[in-house]
Amino acid sequence: MSLNSALSIASGGLANINAQFALISQNVANAATPGYAVEIGSQQALTVDGLGMGVQTNPARPLIDQALQASVAQQNASVAGLQTTQTALQAIDSVLGTPGAGTDIGSLLGNLQGSFGTLLTDPANQTQQSAVVSAATTLAQGIGSLAGTYAAQRQAAQNGIQSEIGTLNATLATIGQLSNQIVALKPTNQGTADLENQRNAAVQTLSRLLDIKTVPQTNGDLSIFTSGGLTLPTRGGATPFSIAGASVPAGSYYPGGGIPGILIGGADVTKQMTGGQIGANIALRDTTLPAGQAVLDEFAHGLSTRFAGQGLTLFTNPAGVVPAGGGPPVQAGYVGYAGVIQVNPAVSANPSLVRDGTNAVAGTGFVPNPPGGPAGFTGLIANIADFTFGAQLQGGVSQPVMNTGGLGAAGNLNAPFNATGGALSDFATNLIASQAQQSATVTANVATEQALQTSLNGKVTAVSGVNMDTEVSQMLALQQAYGANARVIAGVQSMFTQLLQAVQ
Repeated sequence: MSLNSALSIASGGLANINAQFALISQNVANAATPGYAVEIGSQQALTVDGLGMGVQTNPARPLIDQALQASVAQQNASVAGLQTTQTALQAIDSVLGTPGAGTDIGSLLGNLQGSFGTLLTDPANQTQQSAVVSAATTLAQGIGSLAGTYAAQRQAAQNGIQSEIGTLNATLATIGQLSNQIVALKPTNQGTADLENQRNAAVQTLSRLLDIKTVPQTNGDLSIFTSGGLTLPTRGGATPFSIAGASVPAGSYYPGGGIPGILIGGADVTKQMTGGQIGANIALRDTTLPAGQAVLDEFAHGLSTRFAGQGLTLFTNPAGVVPAGGGPPVQAGYVGYAGVIQVNPAVSANPSLVRDGTNAVAGTGFVPNPPGGPAGFTGLIANIADFTFGAQLQGGVSQPVMNTGGLGAAGNLNAPFNATGGALSDFATNLIASQAQQSATVTANVATEQALQTSLNGKVTAVSGVNMDTEVSQMLALQQAYGANARVIAGVQSMFTQLLQAVQ
């Protein structure tokens, strides 16, 4: 081997060591960067006609376990979706109250029942008459407050979808730009590790929005799909997905009921946008929250009709009317009623009506106490005490069964409990318990899925994270190699000097 060859080989070795030092520096600097995968370099021996000609430094690559990364992405979608649902349900819980605590619907209903029991002992007592109206008002306000919370959280879900679609578009554009650079650099044998790390970070952001699957391509590109089978475009436009802004009142629904879908190229792909924050908000907006609203509407309507069925139109809409039932769908006449229920304005203006009644009832023969009638009239109050709050409409006749299926404006929603024709308190208890159970289940699932997410992230760190001990060990080895190559170069230079001196 000639001195020139030895010098060239040693110089190439130093260049390779410099590249390795730069890689170590990059890894150490990003040791605390979220999602950063350690970058590793490789090298190969160069030979010509069987003779060693030094070393070739290959482009660095991020150390990634694709199967593990796919599991993390799926878990990110699960946790983000559950947390989104948890936030909405906890807002409902804060208004729903704890059964028996005094502010929940069941307790407020019990207070109203108790006020009628007190009035029965002294029907002419104006203070007690006003107390009944006050208890009814508090109950109506409690129902309205809960309905308002359902409506607010449903609107928040719609607004969340709009915001998340913006993030989705921006993230897909970032992934596309990085993929373009990676694909362009691959044939040139230049390093793409930093670009791949940036793209992986963007994919992690994407995985919190939707449940996705990624498929790396041989040219360095990355194909991305939703679990619903929709290909997510990373090129061809800055905003491939769109959704119109909209308000979502109680009577609105998707599809066809005033709530817009998520579009791409004019096609509605809402049903393929599953998992993650977007999927969770779609479920909240279209199913979970409107179902809760519908159950509350059923309770409000049942409360109103059961009072009116005994001769006291105590609860009405602002126009002083109890909305008609029927259908189809069954709630067609009173969707959103819980949000506007109030004490009948006529009763508020004249509290003595809670003793005298407002309307005759043909089936029971009840006739209101006429003006100037007995101050101790108890016919209405006794009927209310015996039947309105109980399981019977009249002696031997069961109360009509309250609806728990075919609810909502489109008739496609169901209560999370079975139909009942029992007492109002039974329906109220089921309403509160089912909502509380739903929230508790989601909260428990969040804890479970977060624990799994933490475990998976730990495994990713073990595989792909920067290990400072390893980096320092490699640095020490490179220092020794650097010194050895430097000594080779110094030796060759010394030999060149001696050769020149000999020639002279």
